[in-house]
Amino acid sequence: MEKLQLSFLFKIIGLGSASGLIYQNNTILAIGDNSTYLYEYHIDSAKLDRHPLTENAQENIPKNQKQDLEAITQFKDSLYIFGSGSTENRTKMLHMDAKSKKVLATKDVSDLYLALQSFGEIKPDDFNLEGAIHNGENWFLFNRGNGKTNKNVVFTITGKNLTTDFRILSNAYKLPKIKGVRSSFTDAILVEDKIYFLATSENTESTYDDGEILGSIIGRIDIETMQLDFTKKIEGNYKLEGITLFQKTKDSIEFLVCEDKDNDVLESSIYKLIIKNSLYNK
Repeated sequence: MEKLQLSFLFKIIGLGSASGLIYQNNTILAIGDNSTYLYEYHIDSAKLDRHPLTENAQENIPKNQKQDLEAITQFKDSLYIFGSGSTENRTKMLHMDAKSKKVLATKDVSDLYLALQSFGEIKPDDFNLEGAIHNGENWFLFNRGNGKTNKNVVFTITGKNLTTDFRILSNAYKLPKIKGVRSSFTDAILVEDKIYFLATSENTESTYDDGEILGSIIGRIDIETMQLDFTKKIEGNYKLEGITLFQKTKDSIEFLVCEDKDNDVLESSIYKLIIKNSLYNK
């Protein structure tokens, strides 16, 4: 059996440009980067519910108007959704109740994003958050290094809140190339004391314009040392953007991941990604 396996599971019809996933109780919670809905997909019945994130929620929002919701994370009964920060209208963080799916607060985190750019020495044109983790004590935000300077950075943020009282640490990573193009973070999840992340190679030097998709990798970072444990190319030329834990067994760890095809078709493919323990236990 291969140490790394990607297999297609199903398509979610009605969800386009999937960018983040959370799996729980045979249900997938998902966001799309051109939408202002939270999607709730019931796997057994294939039923898709939409929960509005704004007063006038929309789908297939024009690129120059969208909030570009790229990152979702959960801690206990709270969901947090972040805009990418790649333009001035993409700087919102939404706090939701995970049970009722109601928005509790919408916060402008533009001051935080400016501080991250300054601290990480990232130019505004190279700033593009695509992953978020919250473990109750720390926030981890992932800058996708698909700009000209390839700044793949994980920000660790502590403090009372993300608007007026926060402290920042940063770690930069030089991720592998695929066909000569540097891969860049697209999502991440914390499992015990390890961060598992996806990264994609896209032939563009812009955080705004899409490019040819050359493939994706899976990697792992130790949360104590913030050092890379491993990276591995995933077979195929997929732009994998969302990752969530499916199950962990004695011999492997299994994730669900989603594909973003950068189009306005309202369907998203969900895959299972299996990592055998023997891949990194050498």
